[in-house]
Parts: sequence; structure tokens; C-alpha cells
Amino acid sequence: MASTHFGFKTVDEREKAQRVRSVFDSVAPKYDVMNDLMSGGLHRFWKRYTLTVAHPQPGDQVLDIAGGTGDLSLAFAKKVGSQGRVVHTDINESMLREGRDRLIDLGVVLPTLVCDAEQLPFPSDSFDFVSVAFGLRNMTRKELALAEMYRTLKPGGKLLVLEFSKVAQPLEKAYDWYSFNILPKLGKWVAKDEESYRYLAESIRMHPGQEALRQMIKQAGFGHVDVHNLTAGVVALHVGIKC
Repeated sequence: MASTHFGFKTVDEREKAQRVRSVFDSVAPKYDVMNDLMSGGLHRFWKRYTLTVAHPQPGDQVLDIAGGTGDLSLAFAKKVGSQGRVVHTDINESMLREGRDRLIDLGVVLPTLVCDAEQLPFPSDSFDFVSVAFGLRNMTRKELALAEMYRTLKPGGKLLVLEFSKVAQPLEKAYDWYSFNILPKLGKWVAKDEESYRYLAESIRMHPGQEALRQMIKQAGFGHVDVHNLTAGVVALHVGIKC
């Protein structure tokens, strides 16, 4: 059987999806609160920046993968308007339910679908934008997911991958200390789940860095890929254009 990583552990590929699902089932109710605490609110800036780079127009079609609690879906929906469409998806039903309920509370109703990014249930050339924020690193076969994102984009469409990345070297030690000492404790105190947040810290270290991910996206078929480092490389936005 093929193996892959789950944080720092090596597991069977089929087991990883189950373990990731368990993590997000656990953290879903406190996900937004923890995002604010962990990033000091910076995740909101990173997502606003992503939307600025995307520059969606009224009428555009958007697929938000691993959309979770709906931050990007909501932001895109405001830009594309009633003539456009934003499809809010996640492989984790608990996360998707949190997002759907939150959007409904805000008066926004979007097509919402549980689906696997490695097998997207959409026709080819369907979307002007495909976005995935803080979800790619949890996917088992990233190359398949990126190929599916390429397939479902229209020619000229944009892929936006917002993800934790390799921090600038002078900050590595401080960032590691924060990730492995503070984040799990925050998870324990706020979400009552230390281990899930330890996994999230480990998963960041196992994710490809800026250049490695850029090459993966190009190998999926994208002709041009830009990399935007944010907050000294704590996060990177990769933007691929489908030729």
C-alpha cells in the first residue's frame, strides 16, 4: 500500500483522509476563534490580499475548495454579485456545516457541496477562479487535486492557493517555538484539543515550500505561476494561470 505523511507520522494513504477528517470534526466548532488567536487576526489580511490579487468581476464563476467556515466564499460572493456564482465546498461535512450556517446567518445562500478535491464533480472549463485556502497541505495526493483544479478552470482562469509555507530563515527558531509550544496549548485551552493543533503545526512543516509548490502547480499544467510571500513567508499565495 502507498504511504504518506500525517504530520510527522507515516501512514497508509487511505488512513490519512480518515485522520484528517477526525481532526477537523474536532476543531470545527472553534475554528474561527482559533484562527484569530493563532494568527493574531492576520488570516483576515491574507484572505483580503488573495481577493485583491484575484480581482473577480460581477458574473464570474468561483469554486472555493476546502472552503470551511466560508471566509473566502463570502468575500468572492460580494464581488461576483447575483449574476455570478460561488460554489462553497469542503471534504469535511462538519466544517462545511459550520460555514453554511454562518453564511445563512449573514443572509448569504451559496451552493454548498461536500466533495473531494482529488475527484471534483464539475465539468471541465467551468470556473473563472478556483481558490483553496489552508487546505492543500491536508490533501493526500496533492498532484491529483491540482490537476483537477486545472481541469475545472476555464482557459485564462486563475488558481489561488493560500497556504502556510517556509518562513524566512531568521525567524525559523522563534516560529518553531511558537508552533510547537504555544499552538497546542491554545488548542487545549480553547478547543479542548491539543493533539489536533499539534498535527496542524506538524503538517505545515511537511508541506512543500514556496518553490517546490510552484513547480508542482506548473506540473499540473499551469503555464505561469506567481508566488506572493506574506508575513515573511509564514504564508504564501501561489497564483496559477490556465493557458
